[in-house]
Amino acid sequence: MAGQDEQMVREGFWPKLTRHAAQLPFADELLAAWYCATDPATPLKVKGTLFGALAYFILPFDVIPDMILALGFTDDMAVLMAAVTLVRSHITPAHRDKARAMLDEVRSGTVAAGSQ
Repeated sequence: MAGQDEQMVREGFWPKLTRHAAQLPFADELLAAWYCATDPATPLKVKGTLFGALAYFILPFDVIPDMILALGFTDDMAVLMAAVTLVRSHITPAHRDKARAMLDEVRSGTVAAGSQ
């Protein structure tokens, strides 16, 4: 299942993030999780945890549909925060720095979906 999650996340993460980055107060955590999950130095169990949480973000149908204004991403945030809390020690300052820099680019519109 973890392999399926990883494939789905690799295909769907950037398009969804670039569409919704402006309205996601947890976008920095999403990106830090992404960079940790895709880091070759990250242990397999940590990658599995993070790819599972990122897959939940990608899914078009979840507990609270993303289209519901103000509430749509609360379940995505809860799942992500639970995963990040479990693996916090593996999300490095370098992951967070890359996340902040990329988020600035995404929000400014200088990064196209899928170009990462």
